[in-house]
Amino acid sequence: MKEINKMVIYQVFTRLFGNDLKNNEVGGNLTQNGCSKMNDFTDKALQQIHALGATHIWYTGVIAHATQTDYSAYGIPRNHPAVVKGIAGSPYAIRDYYDIDPDLSVDVEHRMTEFESLIERSHRNGLQVVIDFVPNHVAREYHSLVAPEGVRDLGQDDDTNQAFDADNNFYYIPGVSLGGDINLWNNEMGTYIENPARATGNNRFDAYPNVNDWYETVKLNYGVDYLNNTGCHFSPSPDTWRKMRDILLFWAAKGIDGFRCDMAEMVPCEFWGWVIPQIKEKFPEVIFIAEVYNPAEYRNYIFNGKFDYLYDKVGLYDTLRGVVCGYASAMDITRCWQSVNDIQKNMLNFLENHDEQRIASDFFAGDARKALPALVVSACMNTNPMMIYFGQELGEKGMDQEGFSGKDGRTTIFDYWSVDTLRRWKGNGTFNGTGLSEEELELQAYYRKVLTLCNAEKALLKGQFFDLMYVNSNCSGMNPHKQYAFLRRCEDEVLLVVANFDAQSARISVNLPQHAFEYFQLSPTTSYEAEELLTGQKMLLPFFWKCPVQVEVPSYGAVILKFRLAPKE
Repeated sequence: MKEINKMVIYQVFTRLFGNDLKNNEVGGNLTQNGCSKMNDFTDKALQQIHALGATHIWYTGVIAHATQTDYSAYGIPRNHPAVVKGIAGSPYAIRDYYDIDPDLSVDVEHRMTEFESLIERSHRNGLQVVIDFVPNHVAREYHSLVAPEGVRDLGQDDDTNQAFDADNNFYYIPGVSLGGDINLWNNEMGTYIENPARATGNNRFDAYPNVNDWYETVKLNYGVDYLNNTGCHFSPSPDTWRKMRDILLFWAAKGIDGFRCDMAEMVPCEFWGWVIPQIKEKFPEVIFIAEVYNPAEYRNYIFNGKFDYLYDKVGLYDTLRGVVCGYASAMDITRCWQSVNDIQKNMLNFLENHDEQRIASDFFAGDARKALPALVVSACMNTNPMMIYFGQELGEKGMDQEGFSGKDGRTTIFDYWSVDTLRRWKGNGTFNGTGLSEEELELQAYYRKVLTLCNAEKALLKGQFFDLMYVNSNCSGMNPHKQYAFLRRCEDEVLLVVANFDAQSARISVNLPQHAFEYFQLSPTTSYEAEELLTGQKMLLPFFWKCPVQVEVPSYGAVILKFRLAPKE
């Protein structure tokens, strides 16, 4: 039987992780700025990621995508720069669903073999592998060079005279060439011509995308007639459904353990409910994570779409960001979990990913330490998964102006670059941390402590949850706008967790309601031995509804008190 763990995902932007070149040039090419390789994920690197508490690693951007780098020497046609964002290109503009991106390989001709070795190496070091599946759109110049024999290319059999056909893979604007507010001219390659134009990935069903659209991509057709309003054509299953199922089966057969499905809600839920059971029939352990932002659709994509997990972005992430930045109350956290209480186990918590601004950036908190209480809340509230983004645990600021992405508080996904904190942490492959500051090492140690506790403590791994805010919102010594408290319980152990989002330390009296003891079926005792799990400090504390628990919580910090139910004599 498969071991049950609380899932802790380490998302890594594969192109950037191992790049050690300093002094990168803004908008620099591959030669100037360098690029990470799959082989940079050595046993040592993967052991360090696992030691951080990660159970899974999400290799972002491994499938071949459009790029301005010339790989024609390897039989890969050049992409027209007009329809590539950045020099390196977006990993979400897939140019070949059956190929590995050549940027990531030491030996381009053996790039798939290198990927298969990466999967084996990850598994050997205790990490399950997640990759992207980008179902809604592909690069404008999509063409598979290495698809298995007999596989028909996307668009290969389309009737381009029809704006919509249920068995077309794309949507067309017949008789009209691609135009719009984008420069389609390049000095070397001339004008990019697309006639008839195809709908753009962000549901732009005309021939005139602008620079704010996903202009480098084309929308895939899953049988929904957006153009003529004739509804959904799902029976028989459209050709795109079958092609995308085969792509998922191809990668699952490589031994990967999960798919993070980009913009899953832009694809009909009916497709997911059709395809996921088919994948799980052959690969029952493979997980599916959906990027869905509409809370009204959460239960649809879980119960009908059959997803295992959904992003908790517009709920917990947005709320915690507000609390960290001081424009939301810690009491709002209660509203978050209540809104998804019936599907809490299916929600994926995070504080950073490739789409969001770095915590330490000038656009978010400006200091990574301010989010430590949010880390404790995200990771410890429930049994559902937690995800962090590479460099988050080091306080990466994301304040470089790399090129296409600009200075936006995010780590670029479009440019060749290296990440300062990662480069110093890796120390030329030693991972000895000597290049990190004392503050960065302390931050990393805090993340390691919290994330490893998630699977070391059974109350966090599989315990019940009880929110304490309803009996602490008006008590003296606790500011409900700056502090948040809850209990976790499993068998003979109870954890009291108090997070402090304030810049000042706080001595807090935490009320424990009688209902909590009834809910957990606990017998109150006046004196329990307690251990503060983040520091190891041990103490005797009362654990009774008539006697508030006194705790000292550091600024931008938390306490996790573990009570053993056998009373101290």
